[in-house]
Amino acid sequence: MRIVFSGGGTGGHIFPAVAVAQEVLRRYPDAEILFIGAKGKMEMTKVPKAGFDIKGLWISGLQRKLTLRNILFPIKLVWSLTSAYFILKRFKPNAAAGFGGYASGAALYMAVLMKTPTLIQEQNSFPGITNKILANRVRRIAIAYDKARQYFPKEQTLLTGNPVRSQLLHRASKEQGIAHFNLDPKKKTVLIIGGSLGARTLNRGIRDNHESLGNYNDAQFIWQCGQLYIDEYQSCESAQLPHVHIMAFIDDMMMAYAAADIVISRAGALSVSELCIQQKSTVLVPSPNVAEDHQTKNAMALVENDAAVMIEDKSFSDSFLGVVQDLISDADRRKLLEQNISAMAHPKAVELIADELITLAQG
Repeated sequence: MRIVFSGGGTGGHIFPAVAVAQEVLRRYPDAEILFIGAKGKMEMTKVPKAGFDIKGLWISGLQRKLTLRNILFPIKLVWSLTSAYFILKRFKPNAAAGFGGYASGAALYMAVLMKTPTLIQEQNSFPGITNKILANRVRRIAIAYDKARQYFPKEQTLLTGNPVRSQLLHRASKEQGIAHFNLDPKKKTVLIIGGSLGARTLNRGIRDNHESLGNYNDAQFIWQCGQLYIDEYQSCESAQLPHVHIMAFIDDMMMAYAAADIVISRAGALSVSELCIQQKSTVLVPSPNVAEDHQTKNAMALVENDAAVMIEDKSFSDSFLGVVQDLISDADRRKLLEQNISAMAHPKAVELIADELITLAQG
């Protein structure tokens, strides 16, 4: 069995693909798996770290204004489609799966033309441009939200939820998480994650509140600022506080979630799915820079079920410490949020998508 996986640009596209690939290998240890990503993007390092081979395409997205990258886009697209053709011809996959991102669009479009059985996974309630283009061409479409059905052919669409990394299907103990990060077991822990690439608003909010943070003794903070921002923020006053622990990227998220009493997070599809499974008391700060305002829609799906608290991006710096204090002082509120968010989890997503993909590969 040979299967191609494609998805990248952000962890929200990469980690679900890796999770399903790992499930396929668990069932079929002799299966051959190849990833296709975009050169220069984070998948080119994260996928090999997970133990899989990856080939890179010279591809990037369109910008909203006239730039050199836009002028080069048609050339990159033709080059990437041609490269994808030769990669697929050499590998001869029995099936191909796309998890979003521009490389996924090129790889899956060429797989369709080459008559390879294909599956795509849509992580949001409103589909992205890549999956819109592919929707009427692929064999199966796995969706995370029932609302997404209206955008896809009904007979090809299956509600699965979003796949999360295999290690995050399990939960470590609070004590293990505290020990892993060498934290104070007597203090509440706030985990701040802006997504795999970081979030400027969250980072600035923490930086600009260094005086208040310095006087704040009720909690300790794990601050994932993102690889893009570590050089900018690791020397700021907030990062020097003894109860603020800054890092570029957290590899062991299970331990980070275990340590946390409260999580402050962007509302990307993968992050929301992980928080549901990990049953965390959550404050969501949707990014305003996402097409179709996906993150606000993701956040509202939880807020409407009293499963999370939401802070608007523009209000974060002024209000996040007050929200944190309210949650720290109200154990019953935290418990209710944890119960409600866990009810929205889809822990079988990886298995369901692997079922469909294996059926395509065998058929």
